[in-house]
Amino acid sequence: MLLTQPELRARLALLNHPEAAQWQILDDQLCCELTFSDFRQAFHFMKQCAELAEHLNHHPDWRNAYNRVWISLTTHDAGGLTELDFLLAERINEVLLT
Repeated sequence: MLLTQPELRARLALLNHPEAAQWQILDDQLCCELTFSDFRQAFHFMKQCAELAEHLNHHPDWRNAYNRVWISLTTHDAGGLTELDFLLAERINEVLLT
């Protein structure tokens, strides 16, 4: 089920921790851009997130260029943002904080 605008604002406020990714909502997608010290760290991060995504059966749209990773989350089947997108974003933040 799609989240309402008030639900999206509340979930986004909880998600944006100062030491984790800074997420924003753009075009019905939950997005962030991350920078790592080098390609190896960026790729290691993506590998960890891929395992989480597979476990949740919810896969990000993302890309990588050297030490940068761009992530976009949306629930295509629902046509927008759902609780599952925020759950995966929370898990991604946990990877960043460990």
